[in-house]
Amino acid sequence: MKNLKQICNLLICNIGLIGMGHMSNAHSAGFQLFEQSVSGLGTSFASTAAAEDASTLWWNPAGMSYLKGTNFSLAGHAIKPTAEFTNEGSRTFLPPAAGGLPLSGGNGGDAGGVAVVPNLYFTHAFTDRLSFGVGVNSPFGLTTEYDDGWVGRYHALKSALLTLNINPSIAWKINERFSIGGGLNLQYAKAELTSAIDFSTVCLGSAPAATCGALGLNVPGNAAKDGKATVKGDNWGYGFNLGAMWQIVPSTRLGFAYRSSISQDLDGDASFSNVPAAFAANPNFQGRSIAASVDLPDTASLNVFSQIDEKWAIMGDVTWTKWSNFQELKVTSSNGAADILTTEKWKDSFRVAVGGSYKPTEKWTLRAGLAYDQSPVPDQYRTPRIPDQDRTWISFGANWKITQRGSLDFGYAHIFVKDASLNLSTAEAENRSRGNLKGTYSNPSVDILSIQYNHSF
Repeated sequence: MKNLKQICNLLICNIGLIGMGHMSNAHSAGFQLFEQSVSGLGTSFASTAAAEDASTLWWNPAGMSYLKGTNFSLAGHAIKPTAEFTNEGSRTFLPPAAGGLPLSGGNGGDAGGVAVVPNLYFTHAFTDRLSFGVGVNSPFGLTTEYDDGWVGRYHALKSALLTLNINPSIAWKINERFSIGGGLNLQYAKAELTSAIDFSTVCLGSAPAATCGALGLNVPGNAAKDGKATVKGDNWGYGFNLGAMWQIVPSTRLGFAYRSSISQDLDGDASFSNVPAAFAANPNFQGRSIAASVDLPDTASLNVFSQIDEKWAIMGDVTWTKWSNFQELKVTSSNGAADILTTEKWKDSFRVAVGGSYKPTEKWTLRAGLAYDQSPVPDQYRTPRIPDQDRTWISFGANWKITQRGSLDFGYAHIFVKDASLNLSTAEAENRSRGNLKGTYSNPSVDILSIQYNHSF
């Protein structure tokens, strides 16, 4: 494990983590990042069977058999999401006879931000039939961060997940019509969760009102008496991916790709600040080692690419993601403190994309695409950490052939996200110290602007 972490400190990994260090809301459903190539972005990632450049290694390793010689692709994606909450009557749990008190605080500002996400791919054809490659990217990521003191502070302040995936792969061309490929995935994950603690509600739930009054902890939702919890952890996980391509006729091919689930068993620590002296000996509010497990989902995709003539091509992709692995987020502690639990109950989801390309000259290829991205998050369990909803993508792109061996890809996408309602009820025991958070994320969206350089040797 220490050796792997030392490997991650090498230059290539540092570049990746620096680029992911300010990642904002995930840009596909859940916390998946689809921004893994710019040639794909231009078609809303309908072109996964196109095998145009070294990024095919990620989408379908069998596609490397369509690349000759040595190929290199380096991409960067500038991403700007918006996530603005409007409070609609959020309340504390106590006093239950009065239905709680109105939760104080603002709407939290824009929980999004600006992110730069890089991808790096390299492939080499040893023979006409055998190819090898390696990719470095970030397949999952998330950061939502709200203003201190906002109305939902007991549910979430900052939520961050960073991943770095190293993917060595191999492809074998069986014959002129069939190719197969596969790879290993070495994946580093790092997570951080912060939230405020309502010590007035904690006190009133465990001690007489007079005792809490003497401590100044008798008003639920009193921001002046809030504490803060920070949970951090990291881990290396391992998985695999497989792919196949079938050249149905010279102009049309069909692709299938599968990526395994990766179990991330994160180890780290929990720390607390502004803890009242009366709770200093309580193990729930003491610094300690923690553990949390997250099974990142399997994915399977079926895609098609057809070259209609010398200028026009059409393509499509259907991707299934097994988000039903993510039923809860549970943090366990080494000192016997109560588990920190958030119920998720996510469901499997589909993404469907169609696209096309047009080649007006030898040096230019133009692209466009449309996609529908289904959210895995049930309305009942949507949280401010991941306020996800269904998404519709529209994208445009171009490839400019600079020289015989070098080219640039450009891409832009706008993602329309449905309004996301949120109503975390205090009928659920895990929300009683956090309060009932009720409101709506209105007109959320994402803009993506990307560039990629490709070179062949």
